[in-house]
Amino acid sequence: MVKVAVVTGSNKGIGFGIVKGLLKRFDGVVYLTSRDDGRGKAAVAKLNELGLKPEYHQLDVTDRDSVIRFRDHIKEKYGGIDILVNNAAVANSTSFYNNYEECKTIIEINYLSILTIQELIFPLVRENGRILNISSDCGHLSNIRNIYWVKRLSKKDLKVEDINDFANWFLEGIKEENFNYDDIADEGTVAAYRVAKVALSAITMLQQKELESKNISVNSMHPGLVQTDMTHGIGFYDIDQAAETPIYLVLDAPDSLKGAYVWYDRKVLDWYDYKADYFFKTSTLKTSTQKSE
Repeated sequence: MVKVAVVTGSNKGIGFGIVKGLLKRFDGVVYLTSRDDGRGKAAVAKLNELGLKPEYHQLDVTDRDSVIRFRDHIKEKYGGIDILVNNAAVANSTSFYNNYEECKTIIEINYLSILTIQELIFPLVRENGRILNISSDCGHLSNIRNIYWVKRLSKKDLKVEDINDFANWFLEGIKEENFNYDDIADEGTVAAYRVAKVALSAITMLQQKELESKNISVNSMHPGLVQTDMTHGIGFYDIDQAAETPIYLVLDAPDSLKGAYVWYDRKVLDWYDYKADYFFKTSTLKTSTQKSE
């Protein structure tokens, strides 16, 4: 049986770095996927120049039909997946504050798409497989200052409806232009991205519970501030450095690491510690810019 690894949104950035790293170490097939065919095939050509040979398939995580086509392709060709890295994401704007349409797109790509992937792709993940959701420091609970939502997202019997309500609460507030930005850390900067990534980190723990019977590990992680198009080249790490911890988590981490929120240095953090100093700070961008100059 051929082992299969899949990385979503991997034609550039961290996803591309993860594919490259897996191709060097993983004993099996590695899929590079992208929303845009041209960009995906160009990324494959770059790896081919390095002597690396990924498989490619178009995959738009926000398009149900695209996800179904990808699912059917994998099912027919390989029968299942051993490693799934949910990396597809967008920040969508150079501004720290987004309009409603931008916020909606950010929530759809960074959070709601994972529900489609969970429904259609997760059943292909084989026993003892590993799933990694690429979150962010924006995805730690300390990014949320609204105590009602902190408590609701922290409850032991958390359900997907709670997380969906959280995302909808934010979008409704933006749409009605009455959202209180004090409910988000750092004066409410990049609020949509924070809400989406907090939702992604939260659902990771529900996914772990659902897949426990197959001994599949599901974790989320903050890859650090990485020099990518999404960060407009600002960051402390290049994509190869940023790929090291994700690759560790899907290949080398102990089987006991499940449902965890992991920092870029492999440290497992208490996601529920909403008073911690783990939230994203826009001042970090200035520090990074100064360091790279």
